Amino acid sequence: MRPGRADSKNGSRGVRPRALVLMVGAGAFAGLCLPPLLQPSAASLVSDSPKEVIDQTWQIIFRDYLDINGKYTPDKWRNLRRQVLAKSYGSTKESYEAIRGMLATLDDPYTRFMDPREFKEMQIDTSGELSGVGIQLSLDKDTKELTVVSPIEGSPASRAGVLPKDVITAIDGKSTKGMSTEDAVKLIRGQAGSTVNLQLRRNGKVIDTPLVRARIELHAVDTQINTAGDGTKIGYIRLKQFNANAAKDMADALKDLEKQKVDGYVLDLRSNPGGLLMASIAIARQWLNEGVIVSTKTRDGIQDTKRAVGRALTDRPLVVLVNEGSASASEILSGALQDNHRAVLVGEKTFGKGLVQSVRGLTDGSGMTVTIAKYLTPSGRDIHKHGIDPDVRAKLTPQDAEKLRLEDLGTKKDSQYRVAESTLLKQVKAAGSVTKARLYSPGSANLPEALKSAQPAQ
Repeated sequence: MRPGRADSKNGSRGVRPRALVLMVGAGAFAGLCLPPLLQPSAASLVSDSPKEVIDQTWQIIFRDYLDINGKYTPDKWRNLRRQVLAKSYGSTKESYEAIRGMLATLDDPYTRFMDPREFKEMQIDTSGELSGVGIQLSLDKDTKELTVVSPIEGSPASRAGVLPKDVITAIDGKSTKGMSTEDAVKLIRGQAGSTVNLQLRRNGKVIDTPLVRARIELHAVDTQINTAGDGTKIGYIRLKQFNANAAKDMADALKDLEKQKVDGYVLDLRSNPGGLLMASIAIARQWLNEGVIVSTKTRDGIQDTKRAVGRALTDRPLVVLVNEGSASASEILSGALQDNHRAVLVGEKTFGKGLVQSVRGLTDGSGMTVTIAKYLTPSGRDIHKHGIDPDVRAKLTPQDAEKLRLEDLGTKKDSQYRVAESTLLKQVKAAGSVTKARLYSPGSANLPEALKSAQPAQ
């Protein structure tokens, strides 16, 4: 939907490649220790380097893959291994094509192979700086079309008006039918200052969109204080991605806004495609004192449950803005806040990406992402392909979206924000009533608080 993220070193040559967790849609990572993937007995079966990488890829799938389409069985996978290793490969290019062919049988767009150049580019993406036009891509689950998850704020794509759910039908005149996301990325990326022309389909209309490639810096958090008509001070926080600095940036923002004594918060996760799994957990802990945040479930049914640790930075009322571009880690955070009754969600149904990928560096510098788990919200919701429904629906029409500029987000010109603000004001008012009730209860001996609450005679 890039959102520096984490350790970007390749796995060292040998039998223990580094494993990282990727929330697809954002390309972000968090350290994860896993057992060695290539045991000496298996390695001894393969003598040449191309076959070594093929076999290593095969073993990663065999040991850890979570089947999402019913296309995988251990027997089929064993037979496929025998077939691909029985062939001779004269070059690494041929072996890479064999690997991609193996993975294609899984029909899983999130499990993919990257050659050394692609793998390095992905690591650059996660470092907090991008080279390209700033579009997050995905293959539509049903149509298999290349679809925009989200443009990156401030990028050439964002300035040109590219929107979530736009379908890319051609790149520089080349049809994207049957094209993988990897191939699309190769065509879209290029030297800063050069131009790429995207043909987009939106609401049945085809739009030609020329974009000038650029280096793109990624900043996770923007904040401002808005004053409502009744004088309520609202801390508006826009979290654009869950990168390696997102949790620190969020903590700094919250501490600053708390010092300025805001009355409540609007957290904007619209068009946030996700990022680091651990960043979403750390940020959830800044809003929650207790409760489950997320559970991950592997194919073996093993659940890893993350909880709040009693260190919330604020207990003020909170409203979260979401839309169809809010994906992956955004859905973890919004689901945790919703299920724990910590926040009211306003906007539109989220993207529906509930899978966790592990990123593996392979022995020759190439790499892969593999689906290893799905995540569940605190109430046990599996949101993959379903998304999270907001508590209060607020739709932004395509016409309104095209008119809305980046600087208008979180202002009165932003119709979804207006709904979020009115929802928050109700929360603030309700919280104020509860506070007063706690300060003084009739019939109690709490005389000092009663005197504080008493109004002077007119």
